[in-house]
Parts: sequence; C-alpha cells; structure tokens
Amino acid sequence: MSGVPSLKASRAPEDLLLIVMPGRRLDGLERLLDRLADAAPAAAWLGCIMSRAGDDRRRLMRLRALAERTQTPLLAVNDVLYHDPGQRDLQDVMTCIREGVTIHTAGRRLNANAERYLKPAEEMARLFRDAPDAIAATQDVLGRVGFDLSELSYQYPEEPVPPGWEAQAWLETLTRRHAEQTYPDGVPEKVQRLLAKELAFIAKKRFAHYFLTIYDIVRVARDMRILCQGRGSAANSAVCYVLGVTCVDPAESDVLFERFLSDDRDEPPDIDVDFEHERREEIIQHLYNRYGRQRAGIAATVIRYRPRSAIREVGKAMGLTEDVTARLASGQWGSYGASIPDRDIRQAGMSVENPEIRRTVDLATRLLGFPRHLSQHVGGFVLTQDRLDEMVPIGNAAMPDRTFIEWDKDDIDALRLMKVDILALGMLTCIRKAFDLMAGHEGVEHELASIPNDDAGVYDMLCKGDSIGVFQVESRAQINMLPRLKPRIFYDLVIEVAIVRPGPIQGDMVHPYLRRRNGQEVVEYASPHPDHGPKDELELVLKKTLGVPLFQEQAMKVAMVAAKFNDADANGLRKAMGTFRGDGNIHLYEDKMVGRMTARGYPPAFAQRCFDQIKGFGSYGFPESHAASFAKLVYVSSWIKHHHPAAFCCALLNSQPMGFYAPAQLVRDAQEHGVEVRSIDVSVSGWDNALEPAAGSTGGVAVRLGYRQIDGFREDWAEKLAACPVRPGDDVESLARRAGLRAAAMRKLADADAFRSLGLDRREALWAIRRLPDDDALPLFAAADARELGTEEDARLPVMPLGEHVAADYQTVRLSLKAHPMAILRPVFEAERVISCAATEAKRGGSVVRTAGVVLVRQRPGGGKAIFVTLEDETGVTNVVMFEKTFEAFRGVVMSARLMEVEGVVEKSPEGVTHLMARRLFDRTHELGRLSEDHQTTVELSRADVGTHPQYSRHTRPQAGGRHPRDVRILPGSRDFH
Repeated sequence: MSGVPSLKASRAPEDLLLIVMPGRRLDGLERLLDRLADAAPAAAWLGCIMSRAGDDRRRLMRLRALAERTQTPLLAVNDVLYHDPGQRDLQDVMTCIREGVTIHTAGRRLNANAERYLKPAEEMARLFRDAPDAIAATQDVLGRVGFDLSELSYQYPEEPVPPGWEAQAWLETLTRRHAEQTYPDGVPEKVQRLLAKELAFIAKKRFAHYFLTIYDIVRVARDMRILCQGRGSAANSAVCYVLGVTCVDPAESDVLFERFLSDDRDEPPDIDVDFEHERREEIIQHLYNRYGRQRAGIAATVIRYRPRSAIREVGKAMGLTEDVTARLASGQWGSYGASIPDRDIRQAGMSVENPEIRRTVDLATRLLGFPRHLSQHVGGFVLTQDRLDEMVPIGNAAMPDRTFIEWDKDDIDALRLMKVDILALGMLTCIRKAFDLMAGHEGVEHELASIPNDDAGVYDMLCKGDSIGVFQVESRAQINMLPRLKPRIFYDLVIEVAIVRPGPIQGDMVHPYLRRRNGQEVVEYASPHPDHGPKDELELVLKKTLGVPLFQEQAMKVAMVAAKFNDADANGLRKAMGTFRGDGNIHLYEDKMVGRMTARGYPPAFAQRCFDQIKGFGSYGFPESHAASFAKLVYVSSWIKHHHPAAFCCALLNSQPMGFYAPAQLVRDAQEHGVEVRSIDVSVSGWDNALEPAAGSTGGVAVRLGYRQIDGFREDWAEKLAACPVRPGDDVESLARRAGLRAAAMRKLADADAFRSLGLDRREALWAIRRLPDDDALPLFAAADARELGTEEDARLPVMPLGEHVAADYQTVRLSLKAHPMAILRPVFEAERVISCAATEAKRGGSVVRTAGVVLVRQRPGGGKAIFVTLEDETGVTNVVMFEKTFEAFRGVVMSARLMEVEGVVEKSPEGVTHLMARRLFDRTHELGRLSEDHQTTVELSRADVGTHPQYSRHTRPQAGGRHPRDVRILPGSRDFH
C-alpha cells in the first residue's frame, strides 16, 4: 500500500479509472479508499483475486465489507502474470532475476501456486460465485474502457522561419539558393525536374517543417565543425542533396525518390544523419535545449533475452556458480538464437544429463526473445509542437542528461510519428581528426567534398586489398573481394559496398556479376514479347550493374518495369525486403511477379531467377543511395590512408574503439606503409596520439603514441603531466611530486615503459616507484621543492628479457613496438614443423600445412555456414575458413583461443587470394606463458572469463614447470563479429 501518489480533485483527469490492488495486509486500505473517493469520485475500484491461498472466502468477505463502507465497487480480477499455468516456473525464475536472489533463497517472494494465469470467464464466474456483483462490475469497467491509436493527436514542431514567410516557401527558397551554390555553372535540367517534383510532393504532404529541422541540425553541426552526412533512402532526394544533408549527387546518380517517399506509402519521411561518434552528444543536447525535454525525446528500444544473457541470468537464479554459467554462455556464438542445443552444453564440458544444467538450459531456452528491459534507441528523436509528455511517458536514461519515451521505433511507425535519426559513426570522427592533423602539419584544410574521387593511386591501393582501417571494406570478405572486383571508378566502390552482403550473396548475384565484369560471361538482358513492351526495358534498369540487380532500388524497378507492379505493389515489396525491418512477406509476391513477367513474354526460368535475386534482399541488402553515401566515406578514408598514412593511423588510434582491428594491427599496418611509430614517453607524449617530424618516415612525420593507449590511465593524469613538462635532471620522484600524481598513476607509466627519456627501463622505473606514497600528500606536509625520500644507491637489477617486455607491452598498451609475440615463440613452433603465415601464403594450392598465430578476428557473417578466423604472426596474416561441421567439432577452440594452431589445406583464388581451409584446430594459448613467467599484470582479471582463461585439452596442456595458463593474460581479446 506504500508509494501511492497523492491525488487532488483538481488534477484528476477526465475518464480516469483507478483499480486498487490490495496487498496481503489490509491495514490502511480503508483510509486510502476514502482519499481516492474524495480526489477522484466514482473513478476508483477495489480489485480482488482468488489466489487459493486458503483464506480466499474470508478475504473476499472482508473486501466486500470494505467496498460497501467506502462506496467503492468491487472488481473480480486475477492480477495475471502469465497466460498458462505451465509458465509458473519461468515466472518464478524471472522473479528471482528481478529480486537478485536464487530460487533456493527466494522464500515468500514466489507465489505459492500457479493460479496467476489468464483464466477463462467460466472459471472466474465459478471463483466469484459468492460475489456476482464483482463479476458484473468488471464487465462494466471493460465496457467503459475504449482506446484507439487514432485518438492520439500529433503535430510536428513548426520550425521558425523569417517573418512573413511560410515554411514551404522558405524551404523552396533555401533549396533554390543552395542549388545555385552547389551547381555554380547552372543547375542541370535533370536536377531541376527532380527538385520541382520533390518540392511539390513535400508541399502536398506538408513535410516542409521536417525538412527544415534536418537542414537546421546539419547547419548547426557544420557551424560547430562536426562532420555529418545523411544516408539511407534519404540519399534518393535531390532536395536533401542541395541542402547539404546527403552526398549523392542526383546529376550523376540514378536516384529513386519513391524509395524515400511516395503517395502510396503515405508514410512520414525518415532521414538518417550520421555524426562524429565522439561529438554526437553535442547535437543531441542541442535538440533538448532547442525544443525542451517536454517536447523532445529519444525513442526506446526493447532489449530482449538472447542465449548468452538468458543463460547467465537464469543460471544465477538457479544457483549455479559463476564459472559454470560463464562456461555455458561462452559456447554461444553471437547474440541471437532460437535454441541452445545439447552439443553446446557438451562443448562447454557439461553433462546434458545433469538435472540442474538441464533445467537451467530448458528455462533459458524458453526465455529467449522475452523482453528484458527498455533502453534508448541508437538516435531516433521524436519532436512535437505540443507537450510530448502528455502523449507518452518520458523517463530518465542511465546516461546523464538523456531522456527517452517508452515507445520504440515500431510503435512510432505505427503511430505515423515523424522521427529524426541522430546517429553516430566512428569513421566520421576518424576523418575529422585526420583532417585536423593534416591541417596542423601541412596548413591545408580539407572537407569531405574537397577530396577528389578520381585518384588512380587510391584505386591501385584498393585493388591490392590494402584496406585495413578503411571504412566498410576492411573485413576479410571485403579485402578478398577488392582484387576480384578491381575498383577503378567511384561507382565501383558503390558496388563494392553493396555486393558483400547477405542479400546479394544469397540471391546468387555476386558470381554472375564478377563473371560479367571480368568478361567471362556475356552481358545480356532478357526482354518481353514485342507486344508487351520495348526490348531494352530491363537494360535501362540494370545496365550499370551488368544485368544483375545489386540494389534495392533496382529490385523495385525490375518489379515495376518487367512485372508492371503498381505503386502499392512496389511499396509492399519494399517493406518485405527492407533491411532489418523486412516484414517477412516477400514470398507473397512470388506468384504475382513470376506470373506477370511470364505473361509478358519473359522466359519462366529468367522470371524465377529475378524473383530469387530480389528475395535475397530480404536477408540484408543495401539501397543504392545508402551504398553511395558509404562509398564516399570509403573513398575519403582510402585517400587519407594512401596519401597520409601517418595521420590516418594516428586518427584511427585516437578514435578507438571503432572498426574491425585492434590498435596492434593498425600500428603494424602503418609500419608496413613506412610510417615510424614511436613509443609512449613522459617527455613528449600527450593524451592523444600525435604526429611529430621524422625525416625517415613516410610523409616526413612519425606517430607518437599517447597516454590514451595505456590501459587504465586517466585523462586527468595526462593533463597534470602536460601542465608539468619534464625538466632536465628530473627523476620519477620529482616528476610525480610536481605533477601531483599518485604511485598508481606512475606505476601505469612504468608498466608502459614510458620513462626511457629519464634513463630508466620498465623494471628500473618500477623499482624507483615502489617508494612513492599511494595516497596524495596532505597540503600541510607537502614539500613542493624538497625530496621527500632519502637517496639510495641504484640497485643492480637484472636486464628484463625481451619476452617479458613484449608481454608487458601488450598488457598495458595492447601492442608492442619491440617484437611480435610469435617471433619470440617461433623456435617452439619450428620444432613442431608449424610454419609461419608468410610460408603458408607461399605454399601452392592444395598443400596441407600447419600454421599458428594470434587470433585477430572471428567472424560468422549473416548466420552463414562458413566461419572466418584471421591469424597473425610476425610475418603476416592467414585467413582461416571452416565450415559448420569443423566449427562444431572444435567450437571451444574457435571461440576461446587467443593463440591458435590450424591444420588445413591451402586454397588459392585466380586473383591470388589465399585461404586456409581448416581441418583441425588447437588452442595454444598456454604458450604465451613463456613470454612472461615473472611479470605480473596489474590488471585485475575475472576468473570466470573463458576468453582470457580458456580450458585446455590434453593436446594443449601447458608444459610442466610453467605458470598455469589461467594466470596468463598476455594479449587483449580478439574482435569478434557474429
């Protein structure tokens, strides 16, 4: 009965219905009902449930008496928690999860029986046979409750326009001005037609205020020097292009405005704009400040239980130990799944016959897909003219200064609310930082639009698959595709972005396109019977992609041209194949499309193939406009990498976490491009990685690593060091005292080997720091210019072995400039005839080899049958491919090994791309213990982390006398995408 809000009669909304659900104790209930009767007359009811707790009849009589005394009608309810009695055990588990207890200690928090299910009317009438008035009152309340989504009124905010202007007229004026600026030699006739068509549509739908909002957001971002770019279907809009929202030039591209907006769809516009991921919050706060939190809110998203989270939480509720739940959860590949198979339990070393394990897994499986909690959408903003909080509840997010509404994006679509998507993109942050670095060292300012897109050297680099760090084309699949596709013009990059997607792959579009591009297959276009249309009707649609539909716009056009789909049919097809939000109804269009194409004279086999290709987009396919937007960033990031590799590496490191590769691989790639990378040093480093002159480095500059690379080092510590630069004669103690740094901060620096300029290596610096106090000195006792500690003779410390240095480097800065771990371990593997990555690359196709390396990336794209693992050693990388059968046989190794040995068959593509088709895999992580037998990490580890403390088979048992492998964490985790 506690926590009931106070009500005032003057604030009681019209048609308010209040149902009071009493607890087990009825103390204070009568007083509460009297208060409600005064505050909301005739708006309160008293609920009663028959819980079969043994006192139902007595409790019913007491509640009836209370209802009569307070003139409060009694309702027959059941306070339903689940739809079926068989769900009671799952409800108990969810109660334990919510309360943070186990099933063994939950006690009275759990219901005594399974009666809280949705009972039929006959059962409710039987239970309340002594109170038929309660049944009648319930039916009366249900008759009074009515709700329809159409009752919700919504008005988009009226954007401020200059005095005397209407929103549409002002939008048209801005569009005309910017069009003239965009095309100084005259607006092309094609663009003029598109602008007139779009502006007329915007006027008809009264969307002008929405476009003005987007224009203003982009303008504010550019005034703040925040890079931004629109993407998605909005890139089909000429208005968006000339207003600077998107980058796809309608004069050069075949845009399809109907993919963005159309009469038949009758949907509000949805424009996605990417901003620098480190500065997007400034734009979000701008929206809050401009519209007020009562008129602006981020949409919600429903977080659901997936295999890993379900196992962890159910396991904890069932009383399993943390290490057992971690083992079970670690065997789940990816976040999504419909089941937890027995093989995963066995791979985790558990028995499927164990009743506790079996019960836990069964309950976790039933929980899959259930909502877990409500979170923020990635950036969808709802804005209103009137108060948003009177339409939907607004809650405070976990992040500071963030509020979000309780409706998710699907609710917003159903209610036809207009949403502004403020998204974050790490590559925009990287490009901005690279531009700033280039300007600081060259004095030349760059913007996205100022980078020419016809640099032959950039395309030469991409044709070689040299794209580590480059936006969208740095995965192993994209790197392997680049030499096959051989991009030479910008549109080739648009195709490159789109072609390595589940949609084109599952639709069998990739190989036909490549064969046609390489002249191995004739480019031909089927045509209808002469009575039904021109011979070249499909050629006009598919010519740019050699007769193969690669984009969603082409799929829609094929259906409209060849099958004569009207706008309604095309819109339904668009929804069915929509990325992420496909409605699963694409099969409903098969007979219609194939039948109509056949009736118009197209060969049946060709018609079926067209539909199968379109059906592939239901898995995941890009609109051409979206691919073109991303291709711009592909080209710009490639241009920076090619012409300014040092700035590119520095910007990537300063923008982490982002992208496909860890800092160690980004630094190695820069070194392979001739960039000198220098270690962290207290005399010259700052928080960020920086550029400094270096005659022998590519471009005349070297990368100096910054303190941000040190695991656990704080930015405010870096600021203190920057305020107190190293002086001649400084030692560890004097520097710590002047900078006001505690021993913990100095130990981090020593662990990172950052005192070389003071004449101290890692071990000597740690020895010197041992005497520093762990706490800040009190002002009364601080001696600003005097040494606090007595002098002592220098200790003669043994030289730290290279292996320990490398291990400490990886533990503290996640990379090493001294050596690669595999270089030190090479004698071990050579003795076992395990060859290097470079030697694997040199082998002929069909050769059976054994190789080993550090695991960089594990990937299972699109839920496919193939799994990809990238291994790295001191000589290069090996791309390992395995099919599902091999993966399942070695699941534990694939999912947890940090250092992996693979036995397999070398495969060579005609373009020279090498893969190793895995047969057997072995976890050799324990070998990393040879690097650091005496060096203790300062990072606290979780004993339950199977990724850092994997289990070992007999094959991988550590050597006698070495440290236990669970005490070794030499390398940071791989980057896994599944």
